[in-house]
Amino acid sequence: MSLLLEMTTVTVLALVITVVLRLFVAEAFYVPSESMYDTLTTNDRILAEKVSYLHRDVDRGDIIVFKDPGHWLNEEQKEPGTLRRVGEFVGILPRSGEGHLVKRVIGVAGDKVVCCDKAGRITVNGIPLDEREYLLKDAKPSTTTFSVVVPPGSLWVMGDNRAESADSRAHMGGPGGGFVPVDNVVGRACCVIWPSDRMTMLRPPETFKKPGLKK
Repeated sequence: MSLLLEMTTVTVLALVITVVLRLFVAEAFYVPSESMYDTLTTNDRILAEKVSYLHRDVDRGDIIVFKDPGHWLNEEQKEPGTLRRVGEFVGILPRSGEGHLVKRVIGVAGDKVVCCDKAGRITVNGIPLDEREYLLKDAKPSTTTFSVVVPPGSLWVMGDNRAESADSRAHMGGPGGGFVPVDNVVGRACCVIWPSDRMTMLRPPETFKKPGLKK
């Protein structure tokens, strides 16, 4: 009985620690689509860390995991089974992506984001972005024109695979105007953890460090 009690206590403590880590430190997710290709691809397992946003705001260039701000996910997604749900909750299995999206932050509150300048580049506060570091080769930054000012508490997000991403641009005419509430952000995608041949750290591109970009 003593051994059984000890094993039960250790198991419960381990599960509690795992759940706490998942809720407040980091959480694993499946990538649900090709909208971030080829930075991320379908069924990549990514780690969304939550610690950095405890001491800083979401910034331009971050790849974020966020809750669907309102019917962005059009395709039906398979409902996970009970065992799958339990595994996801305690953190031993990555979340399936259900109800969550992964995009790159292009503009934060107060930014004016425009597509496009005469050279076909997206500009943020009048500064053109050099997106060749993460866009597909020869891909246009956007075939949709727009000029928006990001409202307080919101973000403007876009997928790296612009031709296949139903991001902020696709929802400008809907509720919220295509903006994502900061409160919907679950965490910052910091690395690909599986499959092994795609393991890599995810860092903000250099273009978002340009002088004058921040207002």
